[in-house]
Amino acid sequence: MPEHVSMFQLVGLPVLALVTAICVVGLGRLRRRHRFEAAARRRHETLRAMPEQRRSGPATESVELTPEEHAAFAGLVRRFSDSRRP
Repeated sequence: MPEHVSMFQLVGLPVLALVTAICVVGLGRLRRRHRFEAAARRRHETLRAMPEQRRSGPATESVELTPEEHAAFAGLVRRFSDSRRP
């Protein structure tokens, strides 16, 4: 330890660097949190005119087709797919 430097000068610079680093990290976290909150607020405001979406849909229903109905449906599908081809 140099004789012409006091203890406060030796400890002061590392303490000042530590406080600066803590402030930089804290400000970075504050900016990031503010940015995410602002984005969420913008997203909510943008979709304000749209109705609220349901989280779950209606129960799924299914109907068994007879062989005749199945053949008729297959014929419709073929007819529509043929009409779409150039």
